[in-house]
Amino acid sequence: MGELASKEQLRMSFLRWALVTVPAILFLGFFMGQVAGSDIDNRWLQALDKPGWFPPGWVFPLVWTPLYIMLGLVLAMLLHARGARNRGLALGLFLVQLALNFCWSPLFFGAHQVSLALVLILTILVLAIAATFAIAPIRKVAAWMMVPYLVWLCLASLLNFQLDQRNPHAEMMVPPTPAAEIQL
Repeated sequence: MGELASKEQLRMSFLRWALVTVPAILFLGFFMGQVAGSDIDNRWLQALDKPGWFPPGWVFPLVWTPLYIMLGLVLAMLLHARGARNRGLALGLFLVQLALNFCWSPLFFGAHQVSLALVLILTILVLAIAATFAIAPIRKVAAWMMVPYLVWLCLASLLNFQLDQRNPHAEMMVPPTPAAEIQL
């Protein structure tokens, strides 16, 4: 009877956090992608010289949806871990890398800054690795949930690097406008 909160109360507290963090991260991630024009029909992206292993456009939302859900759950676990040692550091690293992640699509797809986007994604990767190591002593499950995100960031960094190498003047490239069809 000396417990401050029952296991059920703690579980409900986590669920309340997750009901806020998961939809918020999903919304922000997809909103930033839409604002940046990061959809399959992006003419600038279509005009880039891409490596043969470049995934088809439908893969990206298929991958990002579970990643954003996991990031939302990681955030909920961190917010729920009140009183945990070094929680502030882990939370800070996580939030900074997440904020930078949301900036990547507008920088790459919107501003066409492939080289700067590469620097940004490498920064995100370093911060995400640091966040994962900071999260591990607090919630091991949360740290393991970061692993698929880290793998995707490595793949995306390599893809960004190759796009930068193959398209040295991508920021000046203007996508062709679709031909107007005149019907008589």
